[in-house]
Amino acid sequence: MLAVVLFCTTVQLSFAQKKKIEIPNIEGYYTLKADFHMHTVFSDGHVWPTFRVNEAIRDGLDAIAITEHMDYEGFPDEIARDYNKSYEIASKAAQIKGLIVIRGVEISPRVPPYHHNAIFLKDANSFPFDYMENTHQKFIMKKDLTHEQLMAPFLEALNQDAFVSYNHPSFGWWDKKDTVLFTSFHEELLEKGILKGVEVVNSGRYNIIAHRMAMEYNLTMLCNTDEHYDMYPRYVESHRPMTLVFAKEKSQQGIKEGLLARRTALYFDDLIVAREPEARGLFNAITKITAQKKNSKDEQQIAVLIENKSDIPLQLKIKGPYDWENLPLGNLELGAQQQLEIFLKAVWKYPETINLEIEVQNFLVDPDHAFRTSVPVFIDEL
Repeated sequence: MLAVVLFCTTVQLSFAQKKKIEIPNIEGYYTLKADFHMHTVFSDGHVWPTFRVNEAIRDGLDAIAITEHMDYEGFPDEIARDYNKSYEIASKAAQIKGLIVIRGVEISPRVPPYHHNAIFLKDANSFPFDYMENTHQKFIMKKDLTHEQLMAPFLEALNQDAFVSYNHPSFGWWDKKDTVLFTSFHEELLEKGILKGVEVVNSGRYNIIAHRMAMEYNLTMLCNTDEHYDMYPRYVESHRPMTLVFAKEKSQQGIKEGLLARRTALYFDDLIVAREPEARGLFNAITKITAQKKNSKDEQQIAVLIENKSDIPLQLKIKGPYDWENLPLGNLELGAQQQLEIFLKAVWKYPETINLEIEVQNFLVDPDHAFRTSVPVFIDEL
């Protein structure tokens, strides 16, 4: 029966989002769309690896990592334990489709240091999980755990030069005795040069605790689906969450370099989370602002044309040197691929340039602040 279900998942594909998301390259880098955390039947997921490839192609992604739990087998009687297999199947399916597939694994104890992904691996099967008592359709850890048992898979990640990230930090389902989410174990992982990133958005949910971790410990920020089923039910009205990696080249090595350099932006719902340099680069790449002198019923005005060249809607608050016409508080919503003309009035003498102070209210540069920028605009003649 399982074989029939798995076969069906390779040929049936629902339409989780209405279209591919278009986002221009930023200056000096390719803007690559990626999802670095998802599962298949080779751990606790419920689709075949080729299904993940087809979803990613449909959604316009450039790269994915399938990260099976190394310490859990959902179908042990039907599928032999091989955590390289999902990568091998997906990689073969993606070869002629232009999708980059990255080998990965999820290290997932229920005690500190909790769940982490390791990607850019050479061999996912070499990760030890001696802290487990039973992995067959159950997750039962040994009663007398040692630090060495829990550290062993992370040392293997270091040995394979993997990129390791802390997944969905949360009080929600860890042992309630633990009140510190960034523990001494995580401090040790930092000191050993193992821990590189943190998942700030998981399954479309923004985690402010993880965002503060990223800022405090200078970790790469990630946004992943952590999907186990079909994407359709969760994202039918929007788009799948994705990590935007600003890479020097379209390759695994280019993506890894971008992640290590922390050049990412997180796109989920209508929100972007990014550090200031990446937020600025993205805003500059997706917007075009021009201005022109204009007479309206013998009243001198300046017409400002703002264009959004991406599928990311923008929520702007704009302050100019004059009064806006019909734009209370300077608030403006600029939809995907939309351009709008707005007017500055009471212009007694035309300047050569104007300076617009813009706050992009749906671009977060830290947990407490939106991205702000100053844009000088040359005024064209009538």
